[in-house]
Amino acid sequence: MKYVKYLIALLAFAGMFVSGLALRVHYQDPSAAPPCAVTEKFDCGAVNHSRFAVFPARTFDDPPTGGKHVPVAILGLIGYGLMAAFALWGRLWIVLELAQVGFFFAAMLSYLEAYVIEKWCIYCLWSQAIVTTILVVTAVTLFVRWQQRKKLAAARL
Repeated sequence: MKYVKYLIALLAFAGMFVSGLALRVHYQDPSAAPPCAVTEKFDCGAVNHSRFAVFPARTFDDPPTGGKHVPVAILGLIGYGLMAAFALWGRLWIVLELAQVGFFFAAMLSYLEAYVIEKWCIYCLWSQAIVTTILVVTAVTLFVRWQQRKKLAAARL
């Protein structure tokens, strides 16, 4: 249990790397084939150039570039960076909260990929897997620590 914070930080750094790759595709020329356009169902370029690739999502009236929108990949970089920092600092409760937000945000994006865009991004799927792993590892670690403290408190009585 002593090294869990390093595992979580390592996973968060992997998430930052994947978010960086997605951000590179986001700023890439849409006509250039990204390295993950392998089939008609897996196309990172289509996903990362869709109107849902920014937060808040662009409306149909917004121009394709510009405006007051932040690429989702930048939110991923920030979120994973915060998770890594708080994990190394030993603040796993904060990591748990950040991982929950990240998990549900990634789940919403996965829903949009599956049912609205109807294309999948490999980087997005990797990010979903990483944030899910961070969430599970953090929750299990905190639960085990809580059980250990409960046993110690019972032994003192």
